[in-house]
Amino acid sequence: MMATLLVGCGSETKAVGTVNSDEQVQVGPRPYFLVADMDEGELKTQLEQCSEGPFYTTDFSIGHRGASMQFPEHTRESYVAAARMGAGILECDVTFTQDKELVCRHSQCDLHTTTNILTVPELAAKCSVPFTPADPASGAKAQVMCCTSDITLAEFKTLKGKMDAGNPDATSVAEYLDATPSWRTDLYASRGTLLSHKESIALFQSLGAKMTPELKSPSVTMPFDGFSLQDYARKLIQEYEDAGVAAGDVWAQSFNLEDVKYWLANTPEFGKQAVYLDGRDVNDGFDPNNPATFDPSMQVLAADGVKVIAPPLWMLVTLDTDNRIVPSEYAKSAKAAGLDIITWTLERSGPLAAGGGWYYQSVTDAINNDGDALQLLDILAKDVGVIGVFSDWPGTVTYYASCMGMPASQ
Repeated sequence: MMATLLVGCGSETKAVGTVNSDEQVQVGPRPYFLVADMDEGELKTQLEQCSEGPFYTTDFSIGHRGASMQFPEHTRESYVAAARMGAGILECDVTFTQDKELVCRHSQCDLHTTTNILTVPELAAKCSVPFTPADPASGAKAQVMCCTSDITLAEFKTLKGKMDAGNPDATSVAEYLDATPSWRTDLYASRGTLLSHKESIALFQSLGAKMTPELKSPSVTMPFDGFSLQDYARKLIQEYEDAGVAAGDVWAQSFNLEDVKYWLANTPEFGKQAVYLDGRDVNDGFDPNNPATFDPSMQVLAADGVKVIAPPLWMLVTLDTDNRIVPSEYAKSAKAAGLDIITWTLERSGPLAAGGGWYYQSVTDAINNDGDALQLLDILAKDVGVIGVFSDWPGTVTYYASCMGMPASQ
């Protein structure tokens, strides 16, 4: 596979080279750091022996919002970096603007943390909740909410992406925006180029990448100016059809099972590999090691036509009596029902010395260094049998997949 890499700002775009799936993928220094940090053992030895590659593009490596560990998420720059690192599939989280145009943002109302909107007075004034500084005397936190539905597509396109962060204790806009976690960086955040959904499709096509759009739950009351939930779900697929993208190159996602069912019923070619993002852990009593708490069950999901399920990392693993990481009952039940599994999100927890946080909560007692991320990845690949892994630094997953001889993207 050969694809031209594009970079640009605003309307200016230029080719900067090509990605050849067998020769030119560049995983960066991160995987080498992780391999060096691993506990001694067979897996570390095997991964060390792959240090010279070759590394290639693989669908097992999915760019989570691009390469959002170091680049502003859902920007052209983030996506290009992810493709350069061998991500065979790229994600555009999809929401809509005031004029009902689809754009790439993780949430309909995250512009105040992911863009520079607060520094643009005429647009900041349109925010659903304009910025109010924190009050240290009373303990009140800063208040602000800026949504894509507050502005038009043309206005959205004038903004610049930044690393996703906001300081709730800030007493000024500048202080609010200066909140990037220490384990990320602002080095590449000076000109994040925002994209409409249509533009993301064109970019991904030019990069030779497949696509996994996530239909985000609206933060506004629906229908929105006559735009219904069904219109929203249908428009997402329509933009792939209009661009001539093959259904087999698109994994449409949603946390709302009804969206997946809608695609299955109304756009069956795209629906047959639609992804049910599983957020059922928020349900009272949910236990990934107790199938009786899975509602609906894996069997019911499969009977309804769901083919692919995507839970967070921690749902798929647990610890055995010897403190070893092993597949959870959730993972076993999904496989038994014939469901393919994708998981999220590697490289999104910062340093793992303290147990890895939310994404590693089911195996915290077995996590004590950054290299354990590769140990978990190996178990997910070999023992759980996931078909893809979202990562904030796709080069890590690409390094592993290339070393293990997983299929290259076609």
